[in-house]
Amino acid sequence: MNFIAPINSNKLLEEAEKESLYLKLIEQINKDFNLANEGIDFPMSVSPNELKIQLHEKIYRLIQYKFAEYLNLLYIIDVSEEQIKKLDGSDLVILAEQVAFLILKREWQKVWFRNKYR
Repeated sequence: MNFIAPINSNKLLEEAEKESLYLKLIEQINKDFNLANEGIDFPMSVSPNELKIQLHEKIYRLIQYKFAEYLNLLYIIDVSEEQIKKLDGSDLVILAEQVAFLILKREWQKVWFRNKYR
């Protein structure tokens, strides 16, 4: 069974719920943000939509006010530098949304693999 990355945040979160891995995804996000000293601490009760919105806001603030910490976070989560470089940074709101999706995608990949191969 191969990992196929979902095409957008909504599909990704839908899939995480369907596979009963949504809570694991939240745990993974919280864990990596804490490792990067950017504690985000989503409650396990956070809705997929709320998760998406809050993650987007957090990334937006990091890009705008704490750029070094933002880069460190991407490094810790292991978001592909290549993918980040492909994004158009002219609109910060859109950029933050795209980066939030890349973060979700990478975190989902970790959770998915851990679940399939342990």
